[in-house]
Amino acid sequence: MGRRTKKKIKLNLKFFLNFKFNKFINKFYLYLNGIKRYFKFLNIPKRKTNIDNNLKSLTYTGLSSIVIILFFFFSPIISNAYKNLLLSNQEVKNQSKSNLEKVLSGKSIENEKDTDNVQIFEDIFDFENVPVDVVRLSAPTIQQLFKDTNYNLDDVRINKFVKPINLSLLPNEMVMIESTKERKNLFIQIILPLILDENNLIRQDRKKLFSILNKNNNTNTEIKWLNIKFKKYGVKNKDLLTLKVRMDEIPVSLIIAQAAKETGWGTSRFALEGNALFGQWTYSGEGIKPKSIDDDKTHKIMKFQILQSSIRAYQRNLNTHSSYRNFRKLRAEARDNGQKLDSLILADSLDKYAATGEEYTKILKKIIKQNSLKDFDNVKLLPNSKKLKNLI
Repeated sequence: MGRRTKKKIKLNLKFFLNFKFNKFINKFYLYLNGIKRYFKFLNIPKRKTNIDNNLKSLTYTGLSSIVIILFFFFSPIISNAYKNLLLSNQEVKNQSKSNLEKVLSGKSIENEKDTDNVQIFEDIFDFENVPVDVVRLSAPTIQQLFKDTNYNLDDVRINKFVKPINLSLLPNEMVMIESTKERKNLFIQIILPLILDENNLIRQDRKKLFSILNKNNNTNTEIKWLNIKFKKYGVKNKDLLTLKVRMDEIPVSLIIAQAAKETGWGTSRFALEGNALFGQWTYSGEGIKPKSIDDDKTHKIMKFQILQSSIRAYQRNLNTHSSYRNFRKLRAEARDNGQKLDSLILADSLDKYAATGEEYTKILKKIIKQNSLKDFDNVKLLPNSKKLKNLI
């Protein structure tokens, strides 16, 4: 709906209200003249107090009261009419093409402001508050479960499919597994379905976003959905390109490498006590205090009820925090060029994730190469619903 159409609707609505109000005032004025003529017919003498002045005062008082009553009566009606006539067909401004030209010319891809962490992680906190009866299985029990379901990483590397086995906690025996290869394999087997599940959720949202971008007009339901996603991804100016850049997957190999680095392949105290796979900091009361923390620092490691919450919080962090703007820029450029996301290239942009900077990115790339983690970048989670089946 164009500006002229909106203006026309406003003028028609204003004309209708003015017409009705003027018609009412004319009738009321005729009624008062009738009263005045009736008094003249009775030959009631004029007094110094002047009936006309009293009548005029009464008229003003009555009209003022009627105007106030009509204002409060028609305000909600006009407001609802405005929303129904204008907002239902409101266009969402799509500046993706013009903004992309800016990027290609060397300008910034995003006009980001500091984001509200509480707002961004709100759905994760809600996810955490849901009562969950979690059971910590032992390492032998989990290994037997994987064996019974024919879930092993050699088959995954060949067939590119992962069984949808969702475990909430790491086994306490991770530290006691002497074989490095066995410990690594078990760690990957546990977190791989969880990573794929979170990436699938993002993929579904991204698919819906693209369907909205291809429309000229958007429904109320679509606008509400967009507003929810703007909030989740900290897009304050409601720019669709920024949402498109932020609402995207992270390569599986990169996620596994960072989880392995931050937890020592699932053996750290933070991973076992707080399901913290990525060492995210928090300054609130909730968290695990590092033993070797300096006296002048007050941060803690964010803890979670289940492993999947930690993965979701990590993805939201990389997709929203200003420190990882370059990571998102490289990912968006790869998407626009029709290239696959390369974890080895994207890892270079995560130098701000740890205090060691560039050295940290070198370690990530080393973990990816030595453990052939890129084999998992194009694997699919076997569907347990129709939505997941459509994504394969």
